[in-house]
Amino acid sequence: MTQVDTTSDAILARMLALHPKIIDLTLDRMWRLLKVLGNPQEQLPAVVHLAGTNGKGSTQAMIRAGLEGAGHSVHAYTSPHLARFHERIRLAGSLIDEAYLTEVLDECWEANQRENITYFEITTCAALLAFARVKADFTLLEVGLGGRLDATNVIEDPKITVITPISIDHEQFLGNTLTKIAGEKAGIIKRGVPVVVGPQPDEAMEVIEATAARLGAPVLAYGQHWHVYEEHGRLVFQDETGLLDLPLPALPGAHQIQNAGAALAALRYLGCDAEACEAAMREVTWPARMQRLKQGPLVENASEAELWLDGGHNPAAGEAIAALIRTMPKRPTHLICGMLNTKDVSGYLNPLAEVAESLHAVSIPGEANTLTAEETAGHAKEAGFEAHVAQSVAAAQADILKRDPKARVLICGSLYLAGNILREHG
Repeated sequence: MTQVDTTSDAILARMLALHPKIIDLTLDRMWRLLKVLGNPQEQLPAVVHLAGTNGKGSTQAMIRAGLEGAGHSVHAYTSPHLARFHERIRLAGSLIDEAYLTEVLDECWEANQRENITYFEITTCAALLAFARVKADFTLLEVGLGGRLDATNVIEDPKITVITPISIDHEQFLGNTLTKIAGEKAGIIKRGVPVVVGPQPDEAMEVIEATAARLGAPVLAYGQHWHVYEEHGRLVFQDETGLLDLPLPALPGAHQIQNAGAALAALRYLGCDAEACEAAMREVTWPARMQRLKQGPLVENASEAELWLDGGHNPAAGEAIAALIRTMPKRPTHLICGMLNTKDVSGYLNPLAEVAESLHAVSIPGEANTLTAEETAGHAKEAGFEAHVAQSVAAAQADILKRDPKARVLICGSLYLAGNILREHG
């Protein structure tokens, strides 16, 4: 008799085959399966729901650090994962273990009865089921894509919602204008529930404010109800409650100041004191956001070089990385870049061409939607890079260090590429 593989990886592989598309935005399938499961989304600890194009993962991580600094236990849901699926589901402070992940995945598989449902939808149901059954004080839910029709948008009465900066991304699903994209992101706003809003383009802000007004949702907006800035190497946050003088967030980059502001605005609304807000800055960790690699084979082969990793992949991320590199100690910077064919490659690369000496393009291993190394190199040349093609990240690094042993090497362009690296260097 053939033995069925019951590991989480095997169940997840079966789930991938339940729908012909990876992304198919609707909530009908979610409502159907959640009803069979007993509506776990109605049994969660207080929910903080986050949407946005940029910074929602970092903002969520800061909120979690602050809440935990205040002594609260916190569930957290994020996507995509980098090295292992378990990273998506954090139960009361710890990543879900294999036995419990397998249990909830299997329960969702059986309850679904092989009905049509996307991978993200059924795994989100599994996360909600796990969250409902484990005691905690708060649940942090990060939108997967968009907001209005995202699988996480089944919470009718969150404690607070958060919308981080919006820019053009995922146009094939959300629309090709900021107004359309903002309309999708604003779909997480709920009647009477306060919404924290990070810095936004005017078109996006108009849509958010109109949605909030229609639903009677109080708005806590950057530049109106709270302010945040760096001063003398410290972070200064001010809202209607008063002023906080805090350390800069542990996540590097000027863009993290704005993310920190949104996190602090949410934490203050949730009743956290100055000590918890300081913990949000000091204790936050978030992999593949300008992360310095300190172990693993690539590091061992780069004794004099700096090795960095970043998973940002849209024009705003390119601008943020370029701005950070300008503030770092002077050192020749070389990129190793792999990207998906669904991204605005030129928009991402153009700002980076101003701060990097060269780019080695790679294909992302195991990703059907990867740009070929040759295609990425072509875009890089158009952006003004000295561009090369490499068979792997290791080969690219070897070529860079042969020319410049003390280089700063940044592996970038995709969270999927970052995940490949972290599996060996995490």
